[in-house]
Amino acid sequence: MDMHSREQYLARVREEYRNADKKTKSRLLNEARKRTRLNRKVLIGKLAHPPAPRVEKKREPRKAAYGSEVTIALIQVWKMLDYPCGQRLAPALRQEVERLRKSKDLKCSEAVGEQLREISPKTIDRLLAREKRVRGLRQNRNPSVHPLLYQKIPVKVASEWDTGEVGNVQLDYVAHCGRSTAGEYLHTLSAADIATGWWEGEAIAGRSQAATQEGLDRIRGRLPFRIREIHPDNDTGLINDLLWKYCQKARIKMSRSRPYQKNDNAWVEQRNWTHVRKVVGYRRMDTTGELLILRELYASLTLHKNFFQPTMKLQEKVRVEGKIHRKYDEPKTPYQRLLQSDQLPAAACKRLKAQYESLNLAELRRRVEASRKRLFDCIEKRNPAEPAAPRRRGPGIRFGGVAHALWMRKMLGGNP
Repeated sequence: MDMHSREQYLARVREEYRNADKKTKSRLLNEARKRTRLNRKVLIGKLAHPPAPRVEKKREPRKAAYGSEVTIALIQVWKMLDYPCGQRLAPALRQEVERLRKSKDLKCSEAVGEQLREISPKTIDRLLAREKRVRGLRQNRNPSVHPLLYQKIPVKVASEWDTGEVGNVQLDYVAHCGRSTAGEYLHTLSAADIATGWWEGEAIAGRSQAATQEGLDRIRGRLPFRIREIHPDNDTGLINDLLWKYCQKARIKMSRSRPYQKNDNAWVEQRNWTHVRKVVGYRRMDTTGELLILRELYASLTLHKNFFQPTMKLQEKVRVEGKIHRKYDEPKTPYQRLLQSDQLPAAACKRLKAQYESLNLAELRRRVEASRKRLFDCIEKRNPAEPAAPRRRGPGIRFGGVAHALWMRKMLGGNP
């Protein structure tokens, strides 16, 4: 019998005990002692006297540690960093708040700045919960096969990668075709380093072998490290004789993923969403003007993502009673991971540090937003006859609404 059940039992016996004669009281005490295993004197005290009334003290509400000034400043930095989660935002705040205050892009007092540097990831998520709801943040091709060339290029799955070696780069296309794949349109050649999360994006016109090679050349010129191995999927735009010979000449290894297994390219597939689709959406782009604007956008976006956006790397998975618990390392930016890898020459590290010191987070964010606005204005000006469904220009752009419904109806053979 637990304590709660025992008190319930004694409350029922108490009234009978107080009105009983001596012989009945002795019988009730014997029975109560047998059931509750309490001492006889303790039982007499509990049954002979009513329990003292419990007075519950009203607990005063805790005073909020972070006021509205902290929340406003937090939202400003959160927006500059492209709306990361609390775990990724906390280390960035410790690093960037003081620099933003000195450049006067973040106007807050010293006390507020100190609170921003000390705030925990869970508190960040709690303070930003309402803002996330208001902003609404919270969703195959079958290429022809070349058997002989595919036999030369080995298949490599995710578990076979050395995730600590810098220079293993996954490649993929992101098509900007809109609702139709007819004709020529722009592609983004997306490249992600497995060890550090460093990302580079290059806009190319079409997905020809020559355009892909030129895009890869420009990416190699911007990377602060040497490419050891490239790992595309089975797309013929990336697996072809021209690129194979290019890699052999440049002494770059080449591997590929299994057909229809996107998880083999998980690192670059994740950034196709966070770095490309969330930024430029799903609209069709096929003009030279849009190509130039997209390249200008990626020039600022890569600096913003690589130098200021902390990322988390999975350390282990633990299964506890049918649930998988994932443990991550401390969030760090790709720039920090690259410096801490000790795989760069001293001169390259010095150049990277100088580049970081020359960058301004708020200015980069303004340049990204300005380029996005120019790109969307260019698209809408070129094609004003498109169905006027409400379009979101903020983070998490999704392809949906009235336009998507009309397209799906058309594809299914119905009348629009």
